[in-house]
Amino acid sequence: MQTAAVRHLVGSVTKTQGLRFAVVVACFNEIVTRQLLEGALDTFRKYSVNEEDIDISYESFDQVVWVPGSFEIGIVAERLGKSRNYHSIFCIGAVAYAVEPFSCCVPCIFSVLTCEDMDQALNPAGGISGNKGAECALTAIEMASLFDHHLK
Repeated sequence: MQTAAVRHLVGSVTKTQGLRFAVVVACFNEIVTRQLLEGALDTFRKYSVNEEDIDISYESFDQVVWVPGSFEIGIVAERLGKSRNYHSIFCIGAVAYAVEPFSCCVPCIFSVLTCEDMDQALNPAGGISGNKGAECALTAIEMASLFDHHLK
């Protein structure tokens, strides 16, 4: 019995040079989303993503696009994805119930927390549960690398 060789494609978190990212952040529950963003930015820096390769809707950067809430993330991420200027779109929000997924041309990583109360939201935003922003930034790097190096 013969078997065909199977090629396994995985993204890399070390091949970040030239990868471009867009970050969309919801204003709603900003006490949570701002901490998730900080965790994501720290992780991008840790993995040598150049700051000029990250377009962020954030007050301290030139490219500022905060959306009112998590439901508005999808349409902005889709528009950014269709521009084909990014290898990955990183979305940050915090809602009390799930957001329906959408399709796009590039990986869109959702760091959208679904929480029953503020304590539940703050724990994964740098509290006792770590920082989901940092975790999802790593996912964005890996997916961008996978698409850029293997799935063009």
